[in-house]
Amino acid sequence: MASSCDPSLVHIAMTIDWHYLRGSIAAVHSVLKHTSCPQNLFFHFIASDARLESRDEFERIVQTSFPSLRFEVYVFEESLVGNLISPSIREALDNPLNYARTYLADLLDPCIERVIYLDSDVIVVGDVQELWKVPLTGSRVIGAPEYCYANFTRYFSYEFWSSAEFSEVFEGKRPCYFNTGVMVMDLLRWREGDYTRKIEKWMEIQKERRIYKLGSLPPFLLVFGGDVEAIDHRWNQHGLGGDNVRNSCRTLHPGSVSLLHWSGKGKPWTRLDAKKPCSVDFLWAPYDLYIPSQHKRIATATMHSPF
Repeated sequence: MASSCDPSLVHIAMTIDWHYLRGSIAAVHSVLKHTSCPQNLFFHFIASDARLESRDEFERIVQTSFPSLRFEVYVFEESLVGNLISPSIREALDNPLNYARTYLADLLDPCIERVIYLDSDVIVVGDVQELWKVPLTGSRVIGAPEYCYANFTRYFSYEFWSSAEFSEVFEGKRPCYFNTGVMVMDLLRWREGDYTRKIEKWMEIQKERRIYKLGSLPPFLLVFGGDVEAIDHRWNQHGLGGDNVRNSCRTLHPGSVSLLHWSGKGKPWTRLDAKKPCSVDFLWAPYDLYIPSQHKRIATATMHSPF
């Protein structure tokens, strides 16, 4: 297997855990199915250290599902964020693994200077090589689809906006909402700017002052808002899981689609199993490699995977 330091590789990072494993495998399947060059992909899976045996099990499952896939499973120490996480509006958002994206620059080999981060509840229907080639202009550290029509003020509390000490972070900027489930990240600039520590500082303030309610997203908005490389919206058709409180059905936004994202409370595998699917969930189903009759194991991809 080639080293992850091979400069020709396209690097993709995802978290992996038992609750979202089915989604992670489907996401990988979709990437491989639609890319023009699966041979140059390298996946970096981030697992929690909550169960020490999980790393070996995840390696086995991924290897069985995609025998030719280049990948590595890393262990994220939950203690790094255990004392920094504040309760949010939905319990799932408080999972320490949600914060692993903040530590990718430390987890991945220093030779890796760029990575695409993907949530586990996505399906990629475009060629990920195109996303990889998006330039991060100037000194920008991350790129993501921005949504400037969204009410940005609602992501922070009244105390935040009434305090000049806090709100001045956006002075001279035009911050827009962006979803951290799909990002192109320049890890070299991230390391040089010590952005992990900048995000941690906002999490420390949150513990004392309660300036937001939405998990791992607001610290990214605080650090990068107004300085994000805007990527075409087709690379994150988000919100397909409904909002963060209700498991509601939503339709696709108008326009072309390269990535579908079930952000929100509802997940397609849960709704399909409950026989209460939304129409968009049937777009996820063809990438599902799960066979219920096999005692809740992920099916091998011999007959299904394009790789």
